[in-house]
Amino acid sequence: METLEEKVARVVKEDVAVVPYDPRWPELFKEEKAHLLSCLPKTRVKRIEHFGSTAVPGLAAKPIVDMLVEVTSLDETRQKVPPILEPKGYDFFWRPMWGDDTPPFYAWFIKRDAGGNRTHHIHMVEAHFELWDRLLFRDYLIEHPHVAKDYGNLKRKLSNTHANDRVAYTKAKTDFIVRITNIAKAYYMEA
Repeated sequence: METLEEKVARVVKEDVAVVPYDPRWPELFKEEKAHLLSCLPKTRVKRIEHFGSTAVPGLAAKPIVDMLVEVTSLDETRQKVPPILEPKGYDFFWRPMWGDDTPPFYAWFIKRDAGGNRTHHIHMVEAHFELWDRLLFRDYLIEHPHVAKDYGNLKRKLSNTHANDRVAYTKAKTDFIVRITNIAKAYYMEA
């Protein structure tokens, strides 16, 4: 049986491959959303959103559909959802929002295909989590294709530099994401 430390060490070393936009990504989101709604407790799930690069038409991305799921209680989610999803092959992590072990924590699942390749990242958070700001980032990139293009170029460069280090890849994107998210917040507040 794999320990948590072994599981974390394994998943952070998986390839970081950025590929051209795939028009099937929105459909893969819809299929997984329907699947989650069919198997998760209906009273615990409030909404499910497609976010991240696969939600931005034309943007190069890792071929992994990011999903943001609002849950009514993270404590209940931590107890009740892994027994539903883990037998279906999902990896579960009780993940810190920032740093190595700094609260707040949230439920994060990796879904894989038959070949073991990641297909979906499912982030389960409560309504007050700042992860919801990523929807502003997504919407801003959709409305501003030149910014999305800059982000795609950055991601391709970083995926070459950090091909087997997902943590370094993610950290290297953070300044761009934070800067554009702040611009998006101001932009949508004025709208």
